[in-house]
Amino acid sequence: MQSALFNRQPDDKPYLIAGPCSAETEEQVLDTCQRLAATGKVQALRAGIWKPRTKPGGFEGVGTKGLPWLKKASELTGLPIAVEVATAKHVEDCLAFGVDILWVGARTTGNPFSVQEIANVLRGVQVPVLVKNPIHPELELWTGAVERLQKAGLAQVGLIHRGFSSYGNTDFRNAPMWHLPIEMKRRHPEMPLLCDPSHICGRRDTLFGVAQQALNLGFEGNMIESHQNPDAAWSDAKQQITPEVLRDLIEALVWRHETTDQREFLTALAGLREQINQIDAEIIQLLGRRMGVAEKIGEYKKENDITILQTSRWNEVLERAQRQGSAVGLTPGFVEQYLAAVHLESINRQNGVMER
Repeated sequence: MQSALFNRQPDDKPYLIAGPCSAETEEQVLDTCQRLAATGKVQALRAGIWKPRTKPGGFEGVGTKGLPWLKKASELTGLPIAVEVATAKHVEDCLAFGVDILWVGARTTGNPFSVQEIANVLRGVQVPVLVKNPIHPELELWTGAVERLQKAGLAQVGLIHRGFSSYGNTDFRNAPMWHLPIEMKRRHPEMPLLCDPSHICGRRDTLFGVAQQALNLGFEGNMIESHQNPDAAWSDAKQQITPEVLRDLIEALVWRHETTDQREFLTALAGLREQINQIDAEIIQLLGRRMGVAEKIGEYKKENDITILQTSRWNEVLERAQRQGSAVGLTPGFVEQYLAAVHLESINRQNGVMER
């Protein structure tokens, strides 16, 4: 049976999976899930049954005994249930209790052996499986996990963006690095892509901004953690919100469509996009000319036994470009990333000259 997430129509509202980070007690699961269902905003319920922890001794989930609680919540609300799996045994238990949607967590996605173990158990079983991005910003690991599940014959495979580990990051628990899920969507346009603001933010006061940005970028929806009493939660208390607060958050979100059939809008958009096409073409031509000059510089360096990398020159170029960029509204971070890519290509071109 095909999940509604994989059978969406253009006018369908954003898909929302919600529920507690961890299933703690039957009362907690049933109360939270029924209150979520009462909001009328939730399409599927979630709860962590097995919780991976960096160090032993922490709460690692109630285990299989929590699955009947979720199943009962589904029966009471009429909503499907979603559970994270990390091993073959997890999958077998979930299938035995009729779990509707499975997802592969970030730690598991980064381990090809674990993903293959899950794929092997699911061979011949048509159940929706969502794949969270790996902890580290490694697109090939994410893509590899998707491909392993597809090769096992799974037709309903989707993606969840939960952010990436980033050294020194303070604004988010896991840095969004939006360009990475955007690239995954480019590679897999047929796959639904959800955002997990709870794990990106790590705190409840910034959930709205991330959830809204996901919708602005065309994500199909969000997965947000909700608990009957967040401050008393056994895991990730700071990032959970009550069902009622979640309702208010969802109602405040602006839902945008990917396109429209309004002729005036489409005509204006086409004109602006053509301007961008022409500007991009000019930039590419200029970059080609720049690389030609870089190669000539490489020839002079080769003739005079000068090293390719000139640190003082690079600092001079970067500082000047950031001043110029600031004057036209470009952020220093963007200018630095752009020039770093250009600089690396220049170095590669000069290195090619050196090796002739």
